[in-house]
Amino acid sequence: MTSQNTKQFLLSLPKWILICALIGILSGSASAFFLVSLEWVTQFRIQHDWIIWLLPFGGLLVGLSYYYWGESVVKGNNLLLEEYEKPKKVIPFKMAPLVLLGTLLTHLFGGSAGREGTAVQMGGAIADQFTKIFNLDNAERRILIILGISAGFASVFGTPLAGAVFALEVLYFSKINFKSALLSFVVAYTAYFTVEFWKIKHTHYSIPVVLELNFDTIFYTILLGLLSGFAALLFSRSTHFWGSLFSKNIKYPPLRPVIGGVVLAAAIAGLGFTKFSGLGVPVIVDSFSNPSEWYDFLLKILFTGFTLGAGFKGGEVTPLFFVGATLGSALSIFIPMPIALLAGVGFVSVFSGATHTPIACTIMGMELFGIQPGIFIALGCTIAYFSSGSVGIYKSQIVKGAKYKLYQRFQKKELQNL
Repeated sequence: MTSQNTKQFLLSLPKWILICALIGILSGSASAFFLVSLEWVTQFRIQHDWIIWLLPFGGLLVGLSYYYWGESVVKGNNLLLEEYEKPKKVIPFKMAPLVLLGTLLTHLFGGSAGREGTAVQMGGAIADQFTKIFNLDNAERRILIILGISAGFASVFGTPLAGAVFALEVLYFSKINFKSALLSFVVAYTAYFTVEFWKIKHTHYSIPVVLELNFDTIFYTILLGLLSGFAALLFSRSTHFWGSLFSKNIKYPPLRPVIGGVVLAAAIAGLGFTKFSGLGVPVIVDSFSNPSEWYDFLLKILFTGFTLGAGFKGGEVTPLFFVGATLGSALSIFIPMPIALLAGVGFVSVFSGATHTPIACTIMGMELFGIQPGIFIALGCTIAYFSSGSVGIYKSQIVKGAKYKLYQRFQKKELQNL
């Protein structure tokens, strides 16, 4: 940073601190409201399990709301990534209430989905409104989008460090400078403490026993990382497959979640798969102490991919946690390592592979589980990152860096062998 740039940065710092405070407080408060509402609809569904038969009706409400009012924001997280890479117009504020309502309806009636997408989209929509208020240019808009993603992620999971880094890493640090990196941390902690102010509690996990690092534990962690990468690849491809299948065969968008809701209700309620509804947090918690069934992670991939592909709303990250934790837990029968350690490493490794964000996921793992298992978490996240393929859950994400170079090299070798 030159002396001239440093001077400009210092002069603009008060403005950006104000913007961070506003985005952090507003996004954090939105996430707090969302988390309280999500807990309420989840408990209502658990206490009235018959409501899942109304999932087609919930799908109709979601489908109609986006068809008539949300066509410009239906891309969700991908819209944020596209606007960052090629800024065109301010993201409509209606993205926030639409995704909030759509996610709550999805969870109320028993769809399998997450919550990160909702918080990130609310944060992004809130943040981008400051473009007009402060008359910002495209370069400054990019900073706003980073801040929105950071605030949404940090507040919904209670992981400010990971939230700040995730917002930078998911964009592959493209067009990112010291200023945007610093502000990402400021807004992440502001949003995090805002949720704390509203006295919202996040789920706590623990890894009570951590083994010493040796050849055996390294080998088993690499194996778990590889399997986590494959699970991430399957999750991403499944979501894209179902989305493409619905869009190609059902031309009227509001009908897609209706038909999807019929199939989901019959499968989940009719076949007794209710533990795959919603977030699945109780299953995740249980996986840290009791071995999961070998098929749990596969069914969560199927149900979540189908739910989101049909047009229901929510995020992918908590289902990714479910997939990773149950995969690691199931492997505890075969791998001689503590079940909580395997579940915890799988928890963040699958997420790393599906989002191409190994640094943020490593940090998140240490924020959630402590510093002690950090080396196992870092190794699992890195291996999953490289073994999960070139396509993640976000179609508009630009994948570069070490993974991009590795896959390019493989492609060149394949072409040379033709």
